[in-house]
Amino acid sequence: MEKRTLTITLQPDWKAALRAAGKAAQRGGYQGEFLNFESPGIFFSRLSERRWAIINALQVTGTMGVRELARHLQRDVKRVHEDAQALVELGLIERDTKGSLTCPYADIHVDMHIVPNLQAA
Repeated sequence: MEKRTLTITLQPDWKAALRAAGKAAQRGGYQGEFLNFESPGIFFSRLSERRWAIINALQVTGTMGVRELARHLQRDVKRVHEDAQALVELGLIERDTKGSLTCPYADIHVDMHIVPNLQAA
């Protein structure tokens, strides 16, 4: 089985990000998967340091239940469950048929360019 990869992009124009992913898919073969955020603010609000810790723990240890993951991270089970649910909704981690969590990506690349937003000034 091929290792899955994920590229996270920050692109205000989500349609352009979708077109770029489509072009990559046309090249043939597995080109990896993409997740786009429309702004740095949205990216940082959805992917906190604690959520990155969940992703990292699952990449290192493999599949874990929420309680086991909470013990591993030394965090409250309820908060780990909330963070894990947000990561499942984003597609960064997955649940198996037993409800255990796993990170399917061997490599996650964040492609971030922060440029001035003249409209916000």
